[in-house]
Amino acid sequence: MSDTSTRSRPPFARPLALAAPLRLGRPSDTWFKPALSVVVASAVPHLALLALGRLDLVMYTMAGSLCALYGHGLPYARRARTMAGVVLSMAAGLAVALVTASLTHSTAVLVAVGALLAAAQKVACDAVRIGPPGHVILTFVSSAALFAPQRLGQVPAHLALTLAAGAVAWLVCVGPALFRREGPERRAVARALEAAADLVAEPGPRTRHTAAAAVHGAWQCLLACGRPTPVRRSLERLVVHAEAAGASSHPDPDRLRAWAALTRARGPVPEPSPAPGTAAELYGIDAERAALRASDGRRDARRTLLRGLGPGSHLLPVAARTLIGCALAGYLCAALGVGRPYWAIVTAASLYQANTTLTWNRTLQRTLGNLLGVLVFAVVLPLSRTGPLALVLCCLFFSFAAEALITRNYWLGSVAVTPMALLVLEFGGTHPAGELVGDRVLDTVLGALAGFLVAALVTNRRAAGRVERALEAAAQARTDAERAYADRARTGPAGLDRARRALTARLVELREAADIAAGEWWQRALPEQRLLAAERAGHRTLAATAQRQGPQHRAPETRRGAAAPAPSNGAA
Repeated sequence: MSDTSTRSRPPFARPLALAAPLRLGRPSDTWFKPALSVVVASAVPHLALLALGRLDLVMYTMAGSLCALYGHGLPYARRARTMAGVVLSMAAGLAVALVTASLTHSTAVLVAVGALLAAAQKVACDAVRIGPPGHVILTFVSSAALFAPQRLGQVPAHLALTLAAGAVAWLVCVGPALFRREGPERRAVARALEAAADLVAEPGPRTRHTAAAAVHGAWQCLLACGRPTPVRRSLERLVVHAEAAGASSHPDPDRLRAWAALTRARGPVPEPSPAPGTAAELYGIDAERAALRASDGRRDARRTLLRGLGPGSHLLPVAARTLIGCALAGYLCAALGVGRPYWAIVTAASLYQANTTLTWNRTLQRTLGNLLGVLVFAVVLPLSRTGPLALVLCCLFFSFAAEALITRNYWLGSVAVTPMALLVLEFGGTHPAGELVGDRVLDTVLGALAGFLVAALVTNRRAAGRVERALEAAAQARTDAERAYADRARTGPAGLDRARRALTARLVELREAADIAAGEWWQRALPEQRLLAAERAGHRTLAATAQRQGPQHRAPETRRGAAAPAPSNGAA
């Protein structure tokens, strides 16, 4: 049931910020991982082609090397599968582009295929929640390949180069598992502990949601990391502490932050006294892990993914924006005489975020970054033309700089991405500098204008409906958690903890749906009171069940010989 008092309001456009989207933030705690990975993954094929005198083939190996940007937040077991999927997806998009380019030289057809590929890549990446850099890298490679000279007989060899470079990228990203196989899990748990400390230090809706999302992310990471090890068992116990921090009567944020620092470091994982319900929680996570690995669990996961791509999916309006915006940008540039308007397609594709407000922010960031990047390219171009090795080193430098800067703000990273993308063209032969700069400026401006115009005009009326469904799902999950607690003698610890984790996931999804709808144009006003009440009720249920697990499940801890939980973490 929805708030009918808000339905009669007319649609409206939200105000657009100018300064806030351009402010610099703190760099990601793992910014160096994708930056170093893409440099190493690119250097191997670049230098091999340099030794062979075939730098004209760099575009095809770079397609595989750029796969090294993905999956750095995932545990290694899942990262290996995800990276394999990214490499195959990159090769599939490149294959479509190369075959199309070899069969036709019609700009109209090439732009249409580029827009279709961009929309498909956007939907696929959002559906599987691949994370940064999302679909943009896939679209960049496939769009550039559409406008590269190509013969049908060359396609298999070029795809083989991409797959070979992708294999190098796979090894670069998965190889660290040999030295620190629990690294991603440790970082996820450290974030959960830090978020729990922030919640304890400054209770409020924002910190409560952040803590719930961080704890949920830590559990998901631990579920996906493979078989339990002693280190992972210790990490699971720490997540239980983070989960119980908000419900504790005497929480200690400094202790949580100290644990987070030790967990993130390379030394041993902290071994605190078990929090209330730790044995039950570990029993529950083992049961959930077994269920996910079973054939039924994998089948349910596939069904959930297919439902997300179905006719009623909330992803389809954004896919429609991507398709129309990329096509419009490409056709506008072609009409104005740009011979290869792929950058306009990439610019438009890169704008589309979860809602119109975020798309406007990305439009500002992309435009500013690209225009400044063109100036950087003009300065660096003479240096890059001093020799093939100088060109390779310039590309590697800008690859590193892009990933090092982009977590501060997207526009700052774009300042490095633009010269790198332009320098790639130099591997196939020199081009007039004025032509490269002029075309890129025109592509950027037209792509940004066309992309945002389509985002503003193609409405996403499903955003509000997604909020309604998320409210209903959160209410049902809260009821299930309360019922599991009330009947915990029958459901057992596994059932109760599975219900608590399901409630956490529904609350995270509710906040995500509300944030997306809040930034969407032409929407009815959100039921703010219902959202606030649902979140408060859900977090109260989580806190209550976390508090009261201790007396129910303390016996299993004692049977295992573990120390009794400290009074400060006890039940209310």
